Amino acid sequence: MRADLAEVTALLHQEAMLLDEQDWDGWLALYDEDAEFWMPAWKSETEPTSDPMRELSMIYYSGRAGLEDRVQRIRSGKSVASTPLRRTSHMVGNVMLLPDDPAHANLVQVKSSFNVHVYDTRAKTQHVFFGRTTHGLSRDEANGALRIGRKKIILVNDCIPTMLDIYCV
Repeated sequence: MRADLAEVTALLHQEAMLLDEQDWDGWLALYDEDAEFWMPAWKSETEPTSDPMRELSMIYYSGRAGLEDRVQRIRSGKSVASTPLRRTSHMVGNVMLLPDDPAHANLVQVKSSFNVHVYDTRAKTQHVFFGRTTHGLSRDEANGALRIGRKKIILVNDCIPTMLDIYCV
């Protein structure tokens, strides 16, 4: 599958803006049904975990249904960790297309860097999360738009002073 850098960058910027605007339906619509959303933990100072089924992950959803469930809990107000909801400002940069990956031949592989400023209105505190992401993007057969099939988040500053959720990365 082919995609150009401008199209890929536009999708990553769109994902960031939808999270900042808390447009959960728009954000979820970017993801394939079987999309994997994964933030591994660090097993050492230099190596993150490599298998979400056997090792610790900070966040792991094996399909969009898990993301939908998390969004439902956020919307319901029943998530104590997300009430009141934090305000965020996502910045995405250093977007690069990667060579084709034979293990995921149907996905365009993209690497980028991010930082997310998070403001907690209740505690009047702010935090910055930063790291790298690798997206695997597919093409929607119905309309030709790019969709997210995989998102792996490497959180560089993993000593977290506050709660961490899907909208913080």
